[in-house]
Amino acid sequence: MAGLSFCGNNVTKNAYSVDTGMLNNGCFVDALNLVPHVFLLFITFPILFIGWGSQSSKVQIHHNTWLHFPGHNLRWILTFTLLFVHVCEIAEGIVSNKQMDTNHLHLFMPAFMGFIAATTSVVYYHNIETSNFPKLLLALFVYWVLAFITKSIKLWKFAEHDVGVQHLRFCITALLVVLYGLLMAVEINVIRVRRYVFFANPQKVKPPEDLQDLGVRFLQPFVNLLSKATYWWMNPLIIGAHKRPIELKKIGKLPIAMRALTNYLKLKDAYDDQRQNTEDHEKSQSIWRSMYRAFGRPILLSSTFRYLADLLGFAGPLCISGIVKHLNTEPVKGGSVVRDFDVYFMSSTELLQNTSVLAVLLFLALVLQRTFLQASYYVTIETGINLRGALLAMIYNKILRLSTSNMSMGEMTLGQINNLVAIETNQLMWFLFLCPNLWAMPVQIVMGVILLYYLLGTSALIGASVIVLLAPVQYLIATKLADTQKSTLDHSTDRLKKTTEILKGIKLLKLYAWENIFCDSVEDTRGKELTSLRTFALYTSMSIFMNTALPIAAVLATFVSHALINETRPSPSEAFAALALFHILVTPLFLLSTVVRFAVKAMVSVQKLGEFLQSDEIGDDSWRNGDMSVSLEACKKHPGATKAINRKQPLLYQMESYEQPARRPLRPNETEDVAVKVNSGFFTWGSNLSTLSDINICIPTGQLTMIVGQVGCGKSSLLLAMLGEMQTLSGKVYWSKLPVSEMLHEANSKNRYSVGYATQKSWLLNATVEDNITFGSPFNKQRYKTVIDACSLQPDVDLLPFGDQTEIGERGINLSGGQRQRICVARALYQNTNIVFLDDPFSALDIHLSDHLMQEGILKFLQDDKRTVVLVTHKLQYLIHADWIIAMKDGSVLREGTLKDIQTYDVELYEHWKTLMNRQDQELEKDTEIDNCQTALERKTLRRAFYSREAKNQVDDDEEEEEEEEEDDDNMSTTTSRRSKIPWRVCWQYLSSGGFLMVLLMVFSKLLKHSVMVAIDYWLATWTSDKKPDSVPANGTANGDVPVNGTANGDANGNAPDFGNVTRDFVNAAAAAVFSNLTNSTGGLEAAAGQPDSYYVPVFIILCGAGIALCLITSLTVEFLGLSAATNLHHNLLNKIIHAPIRFFDVTPLGQILNRFSADTNIIDQHIPPTLESLTRSTLLCLSAIGVIAFVTPGFLIALVPLAVSFYFIQKYFRVASKDLQDLDDSTQLPLLCHFSETAEGLTTIRAFRHESRFKQRMLELTDTNNTAYLFLSAANRWLEVRTDYLGAVIVLTAAVASIWSSGNKLPSSLVGLGLTYALTVTNYLNWVVRNLADLEVQMAAVKKVNSFLSTESENYEGSMDTSQVPEDWPQHGEIKIQDLCVRYDPLLKPVLKHVNVNINPGQKVGICGRTGSGKSSLSLAFFNMVDIFEGQIIIDGIDICKLPLQTLRSRLSIILQDPVLFSGSIRFNLDPECTCTDDRLWEALEIAQLKNMVKALSGGLDAVVTEGGENFSVGQRQLFCLARAFVRKSSILIMDEATASIDMATENVLQKVVMTAFADRTVVTIAHLVSSILEAEQVLVFSTGQLVEFDSAANLLAQQDSLFSVLVRTHK
Repeated sequence: MAGLSFCGNNVTKNAYSVDTGMLNNGCFVDALNLVPHVFLLFITFPILFIGWGSQSSKVQIHHNTWLHFPGHNLRWILTFTLLFVHVCEIAEGIVSNKQMDTNHLHLFMPAFMGFIAATTSVVYYHNIETSNFPKLLLALFVYWVLAFITKSIKLWKFAEHDVGVQHLRFCITALLVVLYGLLMAVEINVIRVRRYVFFANPQKVKPPEDLQDLGVRFLQPFVNLLSKATYWWMNPLIIGAHKRPIELKKIGKLPIAMRALTNYLKLKDAYDDQRQNTEDHEKSQSIWRSMYRAFGRPILLSSTFRYLADLLGFAGPLCISGIVKHLNTEPVKGGSVVRDFDVYFMSSTELLQNTSVLAVLLFLALVLQRTFLQASYYVTIETGINLRGALLAMIYNKILRLSTSNMSMGEMTLGQINNLVAIETNQLMWFLFLCPNLWAMPVQIVMGVILLYYLLGTSALIGASVIVLLAPVQYLIATKLADTQKSTLDHSTDRLKKTTEILKGIKLLKLYAWENIFCDSVEDTRGKELTSLRTFALYTSMSIFMNTALPIAAVLATFVSHALINETRPSPSEAFAALALFHILVTPLFLLSTVVRFAVKAMVSVQKLGEFLQSDEIGDDSWRNGDMSVSLEACKKHPGATKAINRKQPLLYQMESYEQPARRPLRPNETEDVAVKVNSGFFTWGSNLSTLSDINICIPTGQLTMIVGQVGCGKSSLLLAMLGEMQTLSGKVYWSKLPVSEMLHEANSKNRYSVGYATQKSWLLNATVEDNITFGSPFNKQRYKTVIDACSLQPDVDLLPFGDQTEIGERGINLSGGQRQRICVARALYQNTNIVFLDDPFSALDIHLSDHLMQEGILKFLQDDKRTVVLVTHKLQYLIHADWIIAMKDGSVLREGTLKDIQTYDVELYEHWKTLMNRQDQELEKDTEIDNCQTALERKTLRRAFYSREAKNQVDDDEEEEEEEEEDDDNMSTTTSRRSKIPWRVCWQYLSSGGFLMVLLMVFSKLLKHSVMVAIDYWLATWTSDKKPDSVPANGTANGDVPVNGTANGDANGNAPDFGNVTRDFVNAAAAAVFSNLTNSTGGLEAAAGQPDSYYVPVFIILCGAGIALCLITSLTVEFLGLSAATNLHHNLLNKIIHAPIRFFDVTPLGQILNRFSADTNIIDQHIPPTLESLTRSTLLCLSAIGVIAFVTPGFLIALVPLAVSFYFIQKYFRVASKDLQDLDDSTQLPLLCHFSETAEGLTTIRAFRHESRFKQRMLELTDTNNTAYLFLSAANRWLEVRTDYLGAVIVLTAAVASIWSSGNKLPSSLVGLGLTYALTVTNYLNWVVRNLADLEVQMAAVKKVNSFLSTESENYEGSMDTSQVPEDWPQHGEIKIQDLCVRYDPLLKPVLKHVNVNINPGQKVGICGRTGSGKSSLSLAFFNMVDIFEGQIIIDGIDICKLPLQTLRSRLSIILQDPVLFSGSIRFNLDPECTCTDDRLWEALEIAQLKNMVKALSGGLDAVVTEGGENFSVGQRQLFCLARAFVRKSSILIMDEATASIDMATENVLQKVVMTAFADRTVVTIAHLVSSILEAEQVLVFSTGQLVEFDSAANLLAQQDSLFSVLVRTHK
């Protein structure tokens, strides 16, 4: 009978009769409609299954990505619409079928086949497209035509038999006809464009350029629509992240359309057009407009998506309302049986009364809404990233053209530029992310309010007004938050500065036992910071509180006012739809305050950007290209100019007026070439006062020109003026052109117009030493070696851990001034330029290096190359080498000529130079010794830095060891589990540091709050489903299900009384249990049914009030839990680190320790608490929702298992990938910011070398890399959200279906409403659970790092003696006995001193010497018990120092260190931080140190300011301050550790004298690097490899020819 039932087996009438004509039998028409579908399935399945294995594609494209055929997106959209219409058709068919007596399969069977065929068509199309084989599309073409024809027949027949628009089936059929027609048109278009059939020559296509490039891994723009919407193409990346971390290689390059260059050109074109069109308008406006012109379209697209999503969002509440309303009612028949077709035709409204249909619609609406929403987010984010790339490129180009005066006159500081790059561009990017909200939200709010009004009347407006009125408060809180954050930032910067100082001077602090004083000052600042953090926490919790409490308040206001105003109660369907609407409304209002704040910030950013882009630029330097040959007038001014001007030949100036250098005898008519010439130039640095005036000079080609003069007379400015860096007031600078013959030859050897330029203040790149020297030129080994030798860099390079491949610069190792300067000179020498400008290259070099550089580098290397050299110098002894001299004074040229000229014509100047030279020579003899050691010292510091670095590498490795081990593990599965585990232990450490009481309070209040919130909604359900006893509606039904506002359907529901009973029983059972404690007054809820409003309202008010109060409590507890954790963690960290042994600081790089105090502390302070709050809130919301649904329909739990499993895997994969991408984003951001600040610092150098384009290229690469990481990160977020949103939609569907199925058991509709409303919230919160989990995991790493430092051992401060046992004035005499002393830095390391035995009598002056690394300094540390004394002892005045408390020991001895350390503060603070001494004592100390007069001259005297590191004093003065500091101590033992290493002869003599007189009666131990400084010592200890080899007076040791001491003295002389 199955066949019969296709057309229904109606006994009275033969369904198969075709008497009235074939096509008039409706069943036959439906059967005809099956034909195309079956045809398609038969044709495509074999092709899909069989043909595919052998099908090799014509065009090989990697990533089997897609050459889209024309109309690709339109086809996908139409197909999806088609599928949706088919679903409606199936639904309509099934519902109509239920109205018939027998089954009519033909009502829904063809529709079902159509659904399958449509799905197949799109799969088939996708495969054809991937393999680029369009001929196979013919099958689809035929299918669309057939389907179109059969459907049209059906429509025509309907129209013939008076089936019209009032019938749903007619509308559906009409829609299908339209869709098939459109798809047919799309197919014809493909044939038209690609000509794959019916045309002689099919069109050849190439895949887009991006796809031919294997590096492009970001496929979002190229995949098909479905993959675009669901981010399916991300799967391999995200799942692969589990096995091995994502690296930069994996994320590849950006597609061309997203690269910074593309977007920069877009923005720049728009900006330039703008400036041409609007000469007079507001300048800042043009940036907004050009941004709109360049990036307006995607924003409009995104806004469209956003509007669609928002409108679909309202489908949720409406569907819920429909389901609840129609749950236990029979739908009203609005259709009719049409005679001719003998089947039931449904009316258009009837379908929407079917609960199952509504459930499916709800599901589809949710899926679509979420897809559109994520699409909108993605488009804005991509546009935001594009905009940021464009802005960065724009700022960078502007930086390269900034006038130097802007930088030097302080109009544009580096800080401002860094802010533009780091802050303003990001502000604009964020604004773009949020800007669709600006116009979407008002629409959403208005729509929501209208719907609420429609559901509940005036009372809804009261509720909505509560939300709207509180929105400004939100805004206020948001602005307050921003302000507090600023003040917090100031305090933390301050704290960091202090911490940095402590860490830099930690050795001194420990030796002087001052740790605690400085520790307290940091704690003090931290206290201020915590105060503002407390305010911050308060505002944050207020903001969270507003967000959670608003919907409760609104619901409270609405329903209470509804009970007061209206006679009738709202039905459950209205109540829960309203509840869902309030939830929808809160989000935009909460976000609106944020968006408005960002909009305001964006305005400010644009204004700053505008000002920056309008600032002065450097003049056009076409003259450097030799474009401008000298004009005739200019030549006439010059007496010896050639008469005719040949544009091809350079102008040769005859220099008869100048005597030629003796090295080159002149033939009578020879003319001398001039490289650069300045004619009556007046130059300025921006003010109209000229810095250089009346400059007329020539720089002869291929010769050495020197510029000399006093400090500040404009020598460097002259170089910059020639380079075009200064503003020219009048006059011209001419650069000669090369003759053509030479041009060709030169083109490949030397970069003609670039100038090798070494600035006075050396400028290094963040790159390897080699990169700094080659500076983008090709590497030539021979040349490179010569340059390195000329600058004597080889010994320094040998010391670096990776030789010349070591990173230096900002993030690398800090080189000394001399080393930096030599690298800069090496760069200028290495570049293949015709002209080299050296600006005082000797300033930071000692005499030997200067001589070597002059001889080897300048005279030999540069002159042999016939390069033009201009050298600015103070060292007049080099003037004899000059071919041409320019003497300057006060910004103008005093003299120019050869040395001989000056000797003849300006005797006075020559004599002046001679006296200066003699003085320099005398200094020379004195200097050689100290200079030598200066360089030696630099190298020593470098070596020390490395010694400790290697050791630190071990420590660093420990940090990374865990990860390393994971990586090396062959067994992949263990790695996987390791990488995806949530760090529970660290979370627990964090929480426990916040205090157990707070944790308990938080957990308890959170649980209570969510229980109360469920209770509120549950009470509402009970209230609305209960009929009101006193006012029965006129039409005799007392069922709460009937809508109040007159739209009730004509026939009411008959089973009302029964329903009431069910409710009562249900409520008695469930609610009595839940609420007995809340409503003791009513003694259980037996009388629940038929209660008046006065019974419900008070309970409702109490519950809502409790809910609001709990919201406040929970938001406060979390924030303050975070605060107390932050307080404790920082306090412990600081104490641990300050009391750590000195070895810890040798092996742990300063940067790493500082990171714990800056970045990690910041995360713990400000980021973890909100994340924790959000995580707990969203998790509990999801759990309570699932609980409610399970309570309403227990069947839901079965479906929950697969959902939970899929959710588990999604979050597991996402967390790992997200963490990697986050790291990539962070690690690619730093180089970008560094590159900007580097460029701004080295502008003059980059422009002189003409390397702008190389730097631009680098900037674009860095920007693109960072943008790629960021794009992938946001795409991963979308990947997650789409998946969790779909899961949420499935949860809603299962909840709805479960409740519809259980409705047979007479489930009260109000509870169904409750369940569905909760299900709807899950979709919003599921992805937040995962996102917050991932964020928390990343943030917990900070806690982990801090904790890793908390495990360091502290020094043993106690000692075995009590302080009271030590005499007050110990050490009285200063007698030192060292017995069998063995010392090591760490139990794991070899001893550095072995079995040393020495006796030092009170008041003796002892010198200690030895080669580097012999253990001299270790001995000085041993006196202070700073190192591990594992054998033997040091006895000072009868007490073994190892037994003393450290504080006592260190506070009674004095030491002067090799590096002078001063702290920022006052002079008084530096001499006596404990504030125990009188002023007289301090003045006395300063007088002894020869500083009294200088300090008196300062404003403030003893309270004069010392800047950070004592930068406002010279090195010598700082060393003398350290001496004064030691003297203030008045201890009987003074130790000097190489204290004279970094000061000049004069200061050293002062020091020695002071030590001899002021410390006459004290024991002084001097550790010397220069043996000459201890020749007067009474006793000399000579160490070699940790052993004491000689111990006698200096005279005795010198008498022995073969003693090590005399050898040292001889070699050092």
